[in-house]
Amino acid sequence: MAQQHLDPTDPAAGPSPTGGALADYLRAQATEFLRALRQHRESGSGGNGTAESADAARALRRSVRRVSGSLHTFRPLLESEWSEGLRPELAWVSGTLTMEHACAARLERLLLALHRLSGTAVFPAQAGGPAAPERGNLTVGAAKAGALLERQLTLARTRAHSSALQALGSSRFHGVADKVAVLASEVPLTSADADLRPLARAAEERLADAVAALPLVTAGHPYNAEALVHGLSPDPAPHPQDAPWHQVRLLLRLHRYALEVLHGGDDPVDVRLLTAGQALDRHRDASEAAAAAAAAARTPRIAPATAYALGVLHADQRHEVEAARFAFQQCWQKQAVRTP
Repeated sequence: MAQQHLDPTDPAAGPSPTGGALADYLRAQATEFLRALRQHRESGSGGNGTAESADAARALRRSVRRVSGSLHTFRPLLESEWSEGLRPELAWVSGTLTMEHACAARLERLLLALHRLSGTAVFPAQAGGPAAPERGNLTVGAAKAGALLERQLTLARTRAHSSALQALGSSRFHGVADKVAVLASEVPLTSADADLRPLARAAEERLADAVAALPLVTAGHPYNAEALVHGLSPDPAPHPQDAPWHQVRLLLRLHRYALEVLHGGDDPVDVRLLTAGQALDRHRDASEAAAAAAAAARTPRIAPATAYALGVLHADQRHEVEAARFAFQQCWQKQAVRTP
């Protein structure tokens, strides 16, 4: 990937950002973490359904991801024992806080897709409403499919909420919070004068290599029959075609965070990276929604019409996966053509 559109990593771009800029960024993110944690506790420790607790949890996830990503990208400039000890703990916090939101978003996505596909409301409270005769078996099974998904994903959300509350009250989380509190005032740098740009360029190159290796030949078709067959097989393992795309999404995030560090956290948004990231977020969401539909279709003793509706839903979400891949490719390739 050409470097012209990423001036901050170019040695000719001006004064070199140093370890001091990294320390400033980490302190700012640690402070944001502590502020969000206080808001989370004041809102009732994440009570279900409150906008304040949801906002606080979102801010917590945001700051944790940025601290963790920066520790990964710039780890040669940080004390290794401290950095390698904190990163897995931050990943645990991020994963724990993400699950409840992910379950809620997945349920909403699937119910809206069922509504669109069946031409009638599929929410359980409306299951007795009028059906669209021309939709046949899909309409018949959509209401029960929606009810089944709501039961399964609501249960998963409730469990995730309980796990998050338990985690936030644990000694393990308090240990992480204590380390982040120290980070807000003291960053254990090994070199305050080192140039950050070589490490930022390395993050960019890892992203470029991963994008170049995407399996476009097997996974980029408008109708990807292999993806549909795999998703409805008895094997509940994650879809093998999706893993490289999820990895690109992670590397793109690390690249964006590295640029934030170079700019002190206040750089204007790179529209190309933002658009590419949104496409990969849609890819992740559709992939996980398809997996949830396939898992529901494996429920023992469900009616054939319900299984049919879930199969159609799975296929719809796999098509959304392909559409997100196409959107990402278009965004990425368009920039490559413009860059001399």
